[in-house]
Amino acid sequence: MAASDTHNVIDAVWRIEAPKLIAGLAHIVRDVGLAEDLAQEALLAALEKWPESGVPDNPAAWLMTAAKNRAMDYFRRAQLLQRKHEELGRELHVRELAVPDFDTALDDDIGDDLLRLIFTACHPVLSAEARAALTLRLLGGLTTQEIARAYLVAEPTIAQRIVRAKRTLTEARVPFELPRDPDRAKRLSSVLEVIYLVFNEGYSATAGEDWMRPALCEGALRLGRILAELAPTEPEVHGLVALMEIQASRSKARVGQSGEPVLLLDQNRGLWDQLLIRRGLEALRRAEELAGADGPYAVQAAIAACHARARTPEDTDWPRIVTLYDALAQLTPSPIVDLNRAVAVGMAFGPEAGLEIVDALLSDASLKAYHLLPSVRGDFLKKLGRLSEARAEFERAARLTRNVRERNLLLERATECASGER
Repeated sequence: MAASDTHNVIDAVWRIEAPKLIAGLAHIVRDVGLAEDLAQEALLAALEKWPESGVPDNPAAWLMTAAKNRAMDYFRRAQLLQRKHEELGRELHVRELAVPDFDTALDDDIGDDLLRLIFTACHPVLSAEARAALTLRLLGGLTTQEIARAYLVAEPTIAQRIVRAKRTLTEARVPFELPRDPDRAKRLSSVLEVIYLVFNEGYSATAGEDWMRPALCEGALRLGRILAELAPTEPEVHGLVALMEIQASRSKARVGQSGEPVLLLDQNRGLWDQLLIRRGLEALRRAEELAGADGPYAVQAAIAACHARARTPEDTDWPRIVTLYDALAQLTPSPIVDLNRAVAVGMAFGPEAGLEIVDALLSDASLKAYHLLPSVRGDFLKKLGRLSEARAEFERAARLTRNVRERNLLLERATECASGER
């Protein structure tokens, strides 16, 4: 295998295994920052050795063994340093360290380490922004650049948040554990936000050559389901699970044979996973029974349910979706919600009505680099027959996106407009 191919394999393995690796290490060393450092060292070892030796049969186990060995070296060095200082009669301001029994710790089946990790990363000692950025980094394996795009924030800002967050957790000696009530309720909102951001990165990758990253969707769904069992009386947990289940049901229909994106209205609904839809609708029912149908995740799940219940695109209850977006805009006002509402308004009441809303968003600074704004505007302009303007918008959207598949789709739409102009 060529070195470049091996590096691609390592990148793919890392994307999938990094969260579990960091969570397992954090369970052992009780330090999230140290756990990520050890995992990164294992990654560097793989980058050094796998191109020569080949990818091992069990890459996840190889990475864990490499990280475990580096952790043992770390603890032994710390013990040696502490003994030397004690011999010199000096006071060493570090915790007393003993080399853990790694094999026993890794086999210890006490709860879910990934869930422990996400609650630790969402500790209230951190700001809300830092919690989300750190958890996306640790559990989603996302780069700072990808996280920055998810939040529409400058990349250096995200990088600083992550570094400071890890340092704060270490200095505050935050325990690696699942919080007890009432602390669990206080941290739940941030946890839900992070899980959904991880899901979204898998559902529509912000960068790279793949339109979707299924491992992230599956990981977020797993965390959401576990959380629903952990907090069965929290309606927004069930709302989020409902939203993710219904959206995940479309996964097979969202990607064409060549890996190209397939937009919602063009999808073969026969490929939608009916089991996931039923699970999603059941989770939404549970949220409604808990009097939680008015939370932001439950409202978004209700929007997704409108699509899931429609056998054809023409059967979609767009006026109902507009009403739900009106409610969502009251709960969580944001320009992105307004943009999504514009799409629904355009479908319910015509492209001119949708374009009017989109044009009002053009001056919003937070959407300046958001590729979906010109993409949506281009769609409305195309429907109105303003093909030259639509082509320019699709080309602008293509320049802004960092996802190769999405860029190709946008350029194809621009070409269609150009052909229609002739």
